Amino acid sequence: MPSSKWFAAAGTAAAITMLMAPATQAAPASAGTAVTTLYYDDTRAGGWEAAISAGVASWNANVQNVKLAKARPGTRAEIQIIATTGWPQATLGPVRPGGQVRVELGSLAVTEGYDRTRIAAHEIGHNLGLPDTKPGPCSQLMSGSSAGTGCKNSAPDATERSRVESAYAGRGAAARTPADGRVLVDAP
Repeated sequence: MPSSKWFAAAGTAAAITMLMAPATQAAPASAGTAVTTLYYDDTRAGGWEAAISAGVASWNANVQNVKLAKARPGTRAEIQIIATTGWPQATLGPVRPGGQVRVELGSLAVTEGYDRTRIAAHEIGHNLGLPDTKPGPCSQLMSGSSAGTGCKNSAPDATERSRVESAYAGRGAAARTPADGRVLVDAP
């Protein structure tokens, strides 16, 4: 099976893996913890709806201070999710309320054998501020293609959860820290 390589825009190499495993339940947000809600629009992601829902559910079960919610029709969403025929790619966040990032769920990765839910959760992880980590084990959502097509883990590990929690800790800091903005693109 051909391997794929992931590159950041402007030629910076970055690894991505797309695969899935059971999500672990995060403790509920404690009283007084600010929760940032980010809205996503998947109306242009035909065929990926179940994978997107499962990927969103994984993030929502694993982090406390940021929650993802489907945008109502006609409302603005911070995360735009679309289906493409190319390789998956996403804007590197962390996205903030009122900001905007994009996920392209490319079918070429599915053709290679990668899991749809893993792909969706991984790309959303980029929007939440996580870069690729390669090489890495299947237990790391952001581990890159190094985990192989048999990996089905769609849950962030403890380090990934902690990095997202830190990125969205305290609304004041979150509002001042803009998204990275690089687009991480898979190239065969």
